[in-house]
Amino acid sequence: MRVIGGQFRSRRLKTLPGEALRPTPDRLREALFNVLAPEIEGAVFLDAYAGTGAVGIEALSRGAARAIFIEADRAAIRVLRENLASLGLDAQRAEVVHAHVLKRLAAFRADIVFLDPPYALDREYEPAMRILAENPPRLVIVQHHRRHELASHYGCLRRVRQIRQGDNALSFYRAVAPDPHGPAVPSSG
Repeated sequence: MRVIGGQFRSRRLKTLPGEALRPTPDRLREALFNVLAPEIEGAVFLDAYAGTGAVGIEALSRGAARAIFIEADRAAIRVLRENLASLGLDAQRAEVVHAHVLKRLAAFRADIVFLDPPYALDREYEPAMRILAENPPRLVIVQHHRRHELASHYGCLRRVRQIRQGDNALSFYRAVAPDPHGPAVPSSG
């Protein structure tokens, strides 16, 4: 696995063997960050179910001010820390949280949140989205299997876009506020 673009372009990242984690394929990460290009500069990016950190590291490489990585797997945390150290990313730009996502997600504020639970935790999409809807970030991106249908909304979070590539899909959600003169419209925050 490698960093696709930005400051750390082409740098190799360590990964873990096996199916416990669901790494985001290079092409899908490239498509994701092509969409995020106008929003990533200076943003706080939260990589939930971070695995070895490829998505959050890509965000930092492309101009995010800071990234928060939440991961429960001890082996993944070790590799994530090694990846950050190899790129010279310190705790001011990259915060690593060793915890179960559902227990700690509400404790952090970010502009952009990326959710990608491993295969064994597919049932966590809905509770994670409900937590995020309580105090919504500007944008939530959810990676999921293309056949796994997510709801069109979770509380105030509404799906505004979906990208499908191979077996994967990315669903983009933004907070909406009710308009007293008509249907719900995207909020500016």
